[in-house]
Amino acid sequence: MRSVRAGWWWAASAFMASGCTALLGLDKDYHPLDGAGGDTASGGADTSSGGAGADNGSGAGTVACTAGDARCSDNRLERCNDLGQWDAPEPCPADAPVCTGGACTTPPSCEGLPSTCGSGANESCCASALVPGGTFNRGNDPAYPATVGDFRLDRFEVTVGRFRRFVEAYPGSQPAADAGAHPRIEGSGWNPAWNGELPPDAAALRAAVMCAPDNPDMGTWTEEPGAQEHLPMNCVSWYVAFAFCAWDGGRFPTEAEWNYAAAGGDEQRQYPWSNPPESTTIDASYASYDCRESAAPGCTFQSDFGDIPPSGSRSPRGDGRWTQADLGGSMREWMLDGYGTYPAECVDCANLADTSNRVVRGGSSFGAPSYLLTSSRVSVAPSAPYYSLGMRCARTP
Repeated sequence: MRSVRAGWWWAASAFMASGCTALLGLDKDYHPLDGAGGDTASGGADTSSGGAGADNGSGAGTVACTAGDARCSDNRLERCNDLGQWDAPEPCPADAPVCTGGACTTPPSCEGLPSTCGSGANESCCASALVPGGTFNRGNDPAYPATVGDFRLDRFEVTVGRFRRFVEAYPGSQPAADAGAHPRIEGSGWNPAWNGELPPDAAALRAAVMCAPDNPDMGTWTEEPGAQEHLPMNCVSWYVAFAFCAWDGGRFPTEAEWNYAAAGGDEQRQYPWSNPPESTTIDASYASYDCRESAAPGCTFQSDFGDIPPSGSRSPRGDGRWTQADLGGSMREWMLDGYGTYPAECVDCANLADTSNRVVRGGSSFGAPSYLLTSSRVSVAPSAPYYSLGMRCARTP
């Protein structure tokens, strides 16, 4: 098999892994592009806070600084020691995963937001857990190995309350060129050609996320803050979801990253919570799923419009290996990638070549149990704001 180096896009390869499912469109090939990219995402080098100049990428301890100064580099915090040198960068903690202005902070979507996520409704909705990188088989198929580097993946799906902060800042929260880029994948940031896919102002944005015209009663968004602030946000297009994550100091996960986290890396779990990994046990205590005309085994109908439970309400029983909640059920989640066949092998890769449809993963409260399998993937047009579709952000560790 031909190896694809870090920063390359996926190459055309063999047929997609067995067991994968497509709702829309046909399989499409991937195309390689040489070159490795730099970090243009939020959380890049910050030389505005103290210090005696930029590090120029040469590493910690090479440029004189003033003891006690701090700065951000690749979303990590660097401190100046008593010798006037920069110490090695430190990752920010899970509850303050964004480095900006020389400090680790809460993402802007959680500023002033109460802690209402998790089964006890007492956790920060912006908690972002570290996922140690490694190699695994996409779709649980050994024909399609992939390697990902360390990354953070938000513990919870983005809530209505978090999204409200984005709306309040809109349109100032629209992304600049290259915002939200994956630090190891060139060309993965915001493309200004997509600007026309975003609503022009806050009023248009609020209207766009109401699930209208087909399902206006299924949206979790409300015009005024109320009882649904801790529910996962739905009815967001791929473009709006990308813009949110970029504004919030994060980015979209690649399909390989998300699949790695859901499968528990080399454990190759059938469901995110499977223990042992080959277990196919599933019921309402693990996830919300199969909620349609009547209560099903995975459905408890906690809300007026079906079982869209509060973010993290099935935690910790339904958590993945690295504590991410609702990787199966609740909302399907947008991926960075366009939909297509897996390449034979790749390292830190994403399909950026053919993006007429984007990958979504994770199943939903309204889907069958088979969609919750870590091997399941579907294809959706990026402009589609479905009531079963939400988002989760990744971050540089």
